[in-house]
Amino acid sequence: MQTNFTARQLEDPGIARANEILRACVHCGFCTATCPTYQVLGDELDSPRGRIYLIKDMLENDRPADEKTVKHIDRCLSCLACMTTCPSGVHYMHLVDHAREHIEKTYDRPLMDRVLRWTLARILPYPGRFRMALLAAKVGRPFRRLMPDARLRAMLDMAPKRIPPVSPNDDPQVFPARGERKMRVALMTGCAQRALNTDINDATIRLLTRLGCEVVVAEGAGCCGALTHHMGKADESHATAAKNIRAWTREAERNGLDAIVINTSGCGTTVKDYGHIFRQSDLAGDAARVSSLALDVTELLTKIGLPEGAAKGLTVAYHAACSLQHGQKVKFAPKDLLKRAGFKVVEPADSHLCCGSAGTYNLMQPEISAELKSRKVATLEATRPDVIAAGNIGCMMQIGGATETPVVHTVELLDWATGGPRPRALGHV
Repeated sequence: MQTNFTARQLEDPGIARANEILRACVHCGFCTATCPTYQVLGDELDSPRGRIYLIKDMLENDRPADEKTVKHIDRCLSCLACMTTCPSGVHYMHLVDHAREHIEKTYDRPLMDRVLRWTLARILPYPGRFRMALLAAKVGRPFRRLMPDARLRAMLDMAPKRIPPVSPNDDPQVFPARGERKMRVALMTGCAQRALNTDINDATIRLLTRLGCEVVVAEGAGCCGALTHHMGKADESHATAAKNIRAWTREAERNGLDAIVINTSGCGTTVKDYGHIFRQSDLAGDAARVSSLALDVTELLTKIGLPEGAAKGLTVAYHAACSLQHGQKVKFAPKDLLKRAGFKVVEPADSHLCCGSAGTYNLMQPEISAELKSRKVATLEATRPDVIAAGNIGCMMQIGGATETPVVHTVELLDWATGGPRPRALGHV
């Protein structure tokens, strides 16, 4: 794609990166075949190619974002299926992230939009606040019909039936390896996951220590910054990310780290990109080191080696989270581990397509999200599974709200298969 940025514009590292990405695009349209919003809406501007044209025009002309551009960029899930499909290697993620920062700085959103986005940014990354919000949502759910905005109704629907008690395992501490220590790893406990489902971190700690890992929850580490990053709120997202970089760097320098383990794939995609995000800052070296250490829990388990288990007699439908299969290119490890543990693994049709969760997307774009959820649940249930497994809390909440089939994290099944407790969500299965 031909671009016409001025030399002065290209002095900005963000514009220079956007220029590289835009020039890689050859207009082929392969991305439209795997874009969920294009499949639902059928609008060229709701495809990656269409959004690229809008972003190019906005950035090249150095103009404030307009309503049309914002509408179509807001509809993007950042599922990154387009990056898997693209034959030219267009790094759409960096481009759309830059566009969202530009929108945040130059576009005056309607009042309700500003209030909702501000509220989400002040609640979701903070487990204590989020837990209180979930309790309030449970109280307010009977009044759902009175809510004038579909986004408010979606927020009420988000609250799970059971809000788990706080897990002491999420506090900064060290969990010693059982037997011979093979590795020392930091576990990212996250933010929303700590309020929605504490079983995931608990299972991860049990499994890793059982397999010879010393697991540390580092003092000062918390939210990865993804939620605010995808809202274009760069200052807020960078501030929380910087805390993680400093926390893990301190831990690595004091006692050594072989890996930073992440069991929420949406966080993993962002942490692995810290090196790029902070490339122009004084944290560049430490950020690059953190990104190089970051591994999805299934990547680490593949590295360590999982004991082979006997057949369990359970059929597991594996849902591939977009942030894992497209963002991190981790496609086979979760399925291979589940099979090795003794589960029969099946995959739904169109497994490359998003379930519609996508961070805060299901709250900000509830209509499109609901359509994608319906399609995803239908394909999963068509496999007639005993249980659905996923590697991302957002996907688990999205899918679990529309099916009676139990939904668990992949690591919960692996923990159970190697001596841990039966996942709570399995109930009578």
